[in-house]
Amino acid sequence: MTDSSLPSLTARPPADAPLPGQGQCTLVGAGPGDPDLLTIAAAKALQRATVLLVDDLVNDAVLQWAPASARIVHVGKRGGCQSTPQAFIQRLMLQEVQAGENVVRLKGGDPFIFGRGGEEVEFLRAHGIEPRIINGVTAGLAALTSLGAPLTHRDHAQGVVFITGHAKPGGQGPDWAQLARTAHDARLTLVIYMGVASAEAISQGLGSGLPADTPVAIVQHASLPQQRHAITDLAHLPATMARDKLASPSIIVVGDVVQCVALAAQASRTIGPAGHRDFSEICGYDSHSSVEDRASIA
Repeated sequence: MTDSSLPSLTARPPADAPLPGQGQCTLVGAGPGDPDLLTIAAAKALQRATVLLVDDLVNDAVLQWAPASARIVHVGKRGGCQSTPQAFIQRLMLQEVQAGENVVRLKGGDPFIFGRGGEEVEFLRAHGIEPRIINGVTAGLAALTSLGAPLTHRDHAQGVVFITGHAKPGGQGPDWAQLARTAHDARLTLVIYMGVASAEAISQGLGSGLPADTPVAIVQHASLPQQRHAITDLAHLPATMARDKLASPSIIVVGDVVQCVALAAQASRTIGPAGHRDFSEICGYDSHSSVEDRASIA
């Protein structure tokens, strides 16, 4: 985001900006952590903010785009820890908008993927406020991508499922056995958020419908300098996490595409004649195939 070749982020208010004195609210995805993954639209929204309500998993480096005059309120929400009640956050959003502030609700990842963005939008609309939504790069995508592997691949996975590893208080958790059967039959990659505390149940439940040697990647702090990861299989998921002390926030990826991690690492050590990496046979395709063929690989 700081590269001088990027367009200036000095932005004019959008055409549909509210009248002077009228507040507004924008839900902004801050991405998985690396501030360079912040979108230009998100940076522009931060520059216009007068109040920022910031989630716990948002990297402080992202706040460089906010004006020095902006009021920053940390409303931490982190799985497994004491969090600011959701109802309080929503009332605070409403209060600030009604006071005429330009509110940015800044969330890690994407607001609409396990970010409770849907609940907040419904609340604001019920009070006559139509928020703007700016998507962010979700951690479930950034995690495996950071290891050089895709989430979908025509030889290994025909789709991807994003799923939470736990239910809301009093709710019922995922049916891992049913999900495993579906993933096996439909050749799907499973991307599990907030699954650290449920690793044993995930391993046992998915193991009833997927082979025990199904590859698994666990990525902690995806995209950040302190990122750590481990590659294992479904049967050894809990033991691997315990051995390597992989804790929240971590993404768990289950599926054959995880095989591509080792192949990508191998390819990165193979440099072609012109200084280009030779990705021949990486994840099952020929680097000499046509441009059209390679472009069709998800």
